[in-house]
Amino acid sequence: MFIEQIIFIIIAFAIFVYMFFRMMRNSDISYVVVLIIEAIGIALNFLEVLFNIKLNIVFLILKYTLSIIIPILVIILEKQGKSLAETSKLILVKILIKSGNIKKAKKLLLELTSKYPDNYDAHKLLAEVYEKEGGMRKAIDEYVQALDVNKQDYDSYYRVAYLLTCLDRKQDASQMLFNLLEKKPDYQEATILLGDILIENEQYKEAERIYQDAIRLNPGSYELNYSLGIVYTMLNDFQNAKLYYEKATAINALSFTSKYSLAEIEMIYKNLDEAEKYFQEVVEDEELSADAYYELSKISLFRGEKDTAIKYANIAVEVGKKRIAEKIKKEQLFMPIIARIAMPFNLEEKEEKITEREKKAKEHLEEMVNKTRDLSYDDIKMFKKYKKMSDKHKEETQKEKHE
Repeated sequence: MFIEQIIFIIIAFAIFVYMFFRMMRNSDISYVVVLIIEAIGIALNFLEVLFNIKLNIVFLILKYTLSIIIPILVIILEKQGKSLAETSKLILVKILIKSGNIKKAKKLLLELTSKYPDNYDAHKLLAEVYEKEGGMRKAIDEYVQALDVNKQDYDSYYRVAYLLTCLDRKQDASQMLFNLLEKKPDYQEATILLGDILIENEQYKEAERIYQDAIRLNPGSYELNYSLGIVYTMLNDFQNAKLYYEKATAINALSFTSKYSLAEIEMIYKNLDEAEKYFQEVVEDEELSADAYYELSKISLFRGEKDTAIKYANIAVEVGKKRIAEKIKKEQLFMPIIARIAMPFNLEEKEEKITEREKKAKEHLEEMVNKTRDLSYDDIKMFKKYKKMSDKHKEETQKEKHE
């Protein structure tokens, strides 16, 4: 007991003196808090000796925590290059952000980054604050500052690329994403974002390559399988598109967008029963239900089931409003029944809430269904074969030009 007291007093006093001199040398009053905490622990020990009492386990743990453990943790932080002032302010910033006091948090972060320009956490938090506020350019600057301190911060690298796309600097963003994937090929979000840019630029072969590279590392990814389905759709490779949409659906049974695409591909291949089965599932989805009912109405017309077609068409107009009504008016197939479809004037527009790439693939499939309506299955295969030959010829011509 006596020896334990002597050892405790020596260690606690030595740490207290060390902390006091650190405070004086750095002129940092944040050490006062640590000194007060340590003094409370030392006071508990003093009371134990003075009144010759034995502290219970709770007070014993408290004494060692306040006098030795907390000060040692502060010393360890300093050895890692993090001062007490920086750490305590960062903790306060995080509390302020969680409590919703963004203005005060931002003010503290600006002070921190000004006083400690190499503080990675401060730059990263400030970037996130700017991003939430919509200050994309300022956010990019802070993410870049964070990257200067920590070159392995792939998340900040990705955020810069993402924000560049928001600023319509897609070429710069794609270059950054290519670089990021070279360093970290399994960064799926970077693959998806780069793929979106390539699809938007109609660079489908390049998108196919980066998605295939990524899917080898993560074959069970819904996003990658679905993305490859979109790419092969745009390449008119409907067999491969079907394969990857099916994989996406197997991974996520609630993926109505991939089911809708599968239904459209079955329509291209004249498999009306299969298409109908998929569309019947898609009607459960609020976003795609109007289109699904519209397509079910078309299938009914192909079969000569006019009453069923009218029922589905009316539901489609009721759900999809002006967009579906306009589609029905333009589609010659509906002319025999259009008088029995309720299409009042001044229909309000209902926008499709799907991503740009999904909309692009959806419209392409719908267009291909219309183009191939009068073709047989053999004609479709011949068209695909001709398309491949044409693409190959274009590539060879392009090579010859470069040579």
